[in-house]
Formats: sequence, C-alpha cells, structure tokens
Amino acid sequence: MTPTPLRPLTRPRRLVPGDRVAIVATSGPVPRERLDAGLDILRGWDLEPVLAPHVLDEHPRFDYLAGADQDRARDLQQAWCDPSVAAVMCARGGYGVQRMADLMDWDAMRAAGPKAFIGYSDVTALHEAFANRLGLATLHGPMAAAATFLKDGPTQDHLRRTLMEPETVQVIGSPAARTLVPGRARGITLGGCLCLLAADLGTPHARPGAAGGILLLEDTGEEAYRLDRYLTQLLRSGWLDGIAGIVLGSWEECGPYDEVRALMLDRLGGLGVPIVEELGFGHCPSAITVPLGVPAVLDAGARTLTFEVPALLTDH
Repeated sequence: MTPTPLRPLTRPRRLVPGDRVAIVATSGPVPRERLDAGLDILRGWDLEPVLAPHVLDEHPRFDYLAGADQDRARDLQQAWCDPSVAAVMCARGGYGVQRMADLMDWDAMRAAGPKAFIGYSDVTALHEAFANRLGLATLHGPMAAAATFLKDGPTQDHLRRTLMEPETVQVIGSPAARTLVPGRARGITLGGCLCLLAADLGTPHARPGAAGGILLLEDTGEEAYRLDRYLTQLLRSGWLDGIAGIVLGSWEECGPYDEVRALMLDRLGGLGVPIVEELGFGHCPSAITVPLGVPAVLDAGARTLTFEVPALLTDH
C-alpha cells in the first residue's frame, strides 16, 4: 500500500507586542533563576510571559520530573484553552512528556483553536501529538529556561523573528552545513529528537508515516549504537517509506562526529533522498528555530531549507 503523503498543517498567527505567552513545564524540573532570565528576554520583546501554576514543581519521588503528570498535563491544557494566551512555550526539556500526553483532553484543545507552540528535545513527542491530534504546525525552537536561549544572542533573535517577523526567516542554512546526498526535494517539515520519534511509534499520537515529509533529525547524549537502533527502528517500521528529504541538526555528546556521519549515511543514504547535515538546530550552542508542518524545499546543493510560507500567519 502506498503511504499517504503528509499535508501542510494549520499555522497559527504571528505574535505582536503585548501578546501573552504561557510558560509550561512538560518535562524536567525548572531552575528558578534560569526561568527568571528567560522571562526577562521575552519581556524585552514586549511580550507578556505568564507562568503556569505548576511550572516550578518537583515530583515527590522522581527528581527528573517537573511535578506530577496530572499537574503538568493540566497546566498545558489550561494554557492552551485560555483565550487570552497567544502562545505556549515550554520551559525546558528532559523527560516526562510521554507520561502526560495521554492525560489531556485533545478534543477541548482542538476546539480552543490554533496558537503558537514552542519547544524541542523531549517536546518532540508533543510536536507529533499536536500534528496528529490537532493538525497544527508548531515550532521546534528554544525554551524559556534552556541554557542556549539564555546565553546565545543569535538563538534568541532567530526565535524572536520567527514569532514576530516570520517572513524574514523563510530560508535557513548554516556555514557548517554540508551535503551528504545531493538533490532537491519538496515536502512538509516534521521531526525533532530522534530517540523520541522512535519511542513514539505505535502510540495514539504518532503519525503512521513520514511520506512526503522533509524530516529533521537531531539528538544528544546518545552513543552510536543507540542512534543506529533508533534509525533502524524507523526503517523497519516503514515510517520512513516515501520520505522526500532529510535535514540533520546537532549530535552533541553522541561520540566522534565522523562516526555519527558514517552511521547516518549507512542507515539513511539508501533511501535515495537529499540529505544535508549540520543545519544548526537542536542541542547546539547556537540554535535556529524550525517550523514543523510547513511546506519547504530542501536544496542539498545549496545546503538550504526554504519555507514556501512563513512559519506563522502574518495577517490577523
């Protein structure tokens, strides 16, 4: 059976000065001082950050979780369904999204309508859920209490422009980018953290496949054999059948990069689609924001990804 190709997803509107941005903790515990610094950055953009009630909670038994699963799920749902909130931004990654993703009322969230959603890393599972359950384009980008967002000016500026001037960042590239497999392809962007995409297979939130997609992949802290396992699982499951192109981001603390590059070519090169590496998104010292669910053209020769429309709607 020929897989059904992906279609463009609904884009929310861009942000304007005065918009309220809810900050939620979906995964790991959030350090107060880092969160405060992130809120100051958002205020400097003339946005109004508002904290979810449990954003600073810590789980009573498991110190890797930001509070109870039910509280994290409730915070996200309430923020999403609040008509005064224009965007929802995750506080940080870590682990925990998969524990709370089934605890939300997705019908109520769909009825609330679209708004911008920002995060990466563990939040990959929510990007997939928002795409599959809500049909909504989202932003793979820095989070309010993430170290890269707090320390790196270009990371901050690219997110600000994506949120408020999305027409200015429709072409992305990186001086470090290289062509692994030449070619040119058009498709719908999707992806995120490799290990989360593999772990999501078979859940109610996972799409049945990535046909017609330009797949963005990155990860951190995974040894080569684990990356091999995740990629092989995506291949064996058929999830990559019909993929249009692949863009690789950062692989921080995943071992020697030459080994990672060889693995990517070994597992993905046989798909016969254009592949570009090191495009500058993910767990890296300076990270761009990439919209997911948007039609784009990958030009491996030019080492660029060009979005055919802005990440967010520019008209109110």
